[in-house]
Amino acid sequence: MPDTQISTLIRSRLTETPDFPSPGILFRDLSGLFADGPALRAVAEELIEGFGPIDAVVGVEARGFVLGAAAAVAGGLGMLAVRKAGKLPGEVLAESYELEYGTATLEVHPDTLPRGARVVIVDDVLATGGTLTATLRLMERAGWEVAGVAVVIELSSEFDGRGVLAASTDAPVKALVSF
Repeated sequence: MPDTQISTLIRSRLTETPDFPSPGILFRDLSGLFADGPALRAVAEELIEGFGPIDAVVGVEARGFVLGAAAAVAGGLGMLAVRKAGKLPGEVLAESYELEYGTATLEVHPDTLPRGARVVIVDDVLATGGTLTATLRLMERAGWEVAGVAVVIELSSEFDGRGVLAASTDAPVKALVSF
């Protein structure tokens, strides 16, 4: 689907809620997109398009799980879940990162994929880049090659998440719609 069509599709299915979860924040909700099967399929296919051969899709908690699973199914691939700390049993790799209000930690099982596996990291939003940078570090530590990073929404006018990611990886970054 051409970029303008996918952007139009996404914009038509998202809702905006001002002052959520706190004053001054404009929350862009993709629930309408998730509930529309053909729209979700089109977005899922577009998220992994153009990254060459890949072995798996990596979905970042939590909305990245929905998008990652849909993209994996669309591409006939497996999906690896990057979880918040304490959600995975057994041996994990953990990566902490800074938030506006503190720190958070993401975890992954390091033996889920073979070393050298090519992955595309998928999430709903690229804002500050902290979550995706932590995910990139986890992939590198596990020995997996990041073929690309794909998000539905990039908040480019408010943050420099793309610049933050560029400092951590040469992998291409794709956003389906930017605000």
